[in-house]
Amino acid sequence: MLDAALAVADRDGVAKLSMRRIGAELGVEAMTLYHYVPNKDAVLDGLVERIVESVAPQPTGSRSGWLRDFAFAFRAELLRHPAIVSLVATRPVATPAALASVERAVAALAAEGLAPLRAFQLLNAVTTFVIGHTLAEMDVDPSPPLRREAGPALELPCYNEALRAGLGTRADHDERFTLAVAALLAGFS
Repeated sequence: MLDAALAVADRDGVAKLSMRRIGAELGVEAMTLYHYVPNKDAVLDGLVERIVESVAPQPTGSRSGWLRDFAFAFRAELLRHPAIVSLVATRPVATPAALASVERAVAALAAEGLAPLRAFQLLNAVTTFVIGHTLAEMDVDPSPPLRREAGPALELPCYNEALRAGLGTRADHDERFTLAVAALLAGFS
């Protein structure tokens, strides 16, 4: 059912996600779904779970290495499902399976000597950054349109030069993400 809900959300957006649309995607009546979930909130929680579990950190190797891998996997998954980004940004991790994924990552950080609170803070900093960055880049066209320079009325030579060099393009977002993840993780070393 979550696959169908994700398909509906990807196609129509989370705002239009309904039990009726999920049922139609599955070829069943909406009422049938209530045998599996109590309400739409459970479906939304399940979608968050699906995203969290699909990118659950794999705590092997260095802390900065696996956190970096997690950040890149999380961003890639959110970019694959842009309609879900706002849901992940605003709905807390609440299901047992999603909480277990978070617990495994925090336990790995705690095993390295971080207090559990500090471990949660570090994981939260990474996930919050990924979500925020992904929200900011959501409307980026992979083949960016020509951008107009600020013009002579506004003397912004650095801005204009940055635009000519690719500011705001997909490549720019990729580079900024890489730079920011490295800086964030270095700050927690």
